[in-house]
Amino acid sequence: MSDTDFPGWHGTTIIGVRKGGKVVVAGDGQVSLGQTVIKGTARKVRRLSPGGHDVVCGFAGSTADAFTLLERLEAKLEATPGQLQRASVELAKDWRTDKYLQKLEAMLIVTDGTDLLIITGAGDVLEPEHNVAAIGSGGNYALAAARAMIDSEKDAETVARDAMAIAADICVYTNGNLTVETIEA
Repeated sequence: MSDTDFPGWHGTTIIGVRKGGKVVVAGDGQVSLGQTVIKGTARKVRRLSPGGHDVVCGFAGSTADAFTLLERLEAKLEATPGQLQRASVELAKDWRTDKYLQKLEAMLIVTDGTDLLIITGAGDVLEPEHNVAAIGSGGNYALAAARAMIDSEKDAETVARDAMAIAADICVYTNGNLTVETIEA
């Protein structure tokens, strides 16, 4: 099978919502290969505690690539304890300039409860507007839904869960099996 015939891996939606002194990161569990769901219960949101400082990370893209990036981020956080922005910028610089890392296909949402950041392979470390970040196949659907709800009476977790439910209804590469992690500022 040639590279052009390979249907490609798809799957996941990750959202981060900051509201009321909390940040919630939620991710679905679907991994698809072409038109086939390979797994519906993958865990793509994780809590790291390098140097005793909690950080919640969600990833979209290749799982092996994402784990490589999470390991690198954890090392950066151990070198700069409690400085998520600095560690994220250092990871993005390495990701952009290292020939091995450049080939990695994943994106990350990271938070320490204060900062909420998206890290990409293009060297971006983005702090999203409106206290909502989303990545992955259904990321734009979840982002739009969460932004519509962010000023409501709903708390951060409810906004994240409801936005993910909307994304799962629209995006065929997103399901309703959620992993949710909350971290306070």
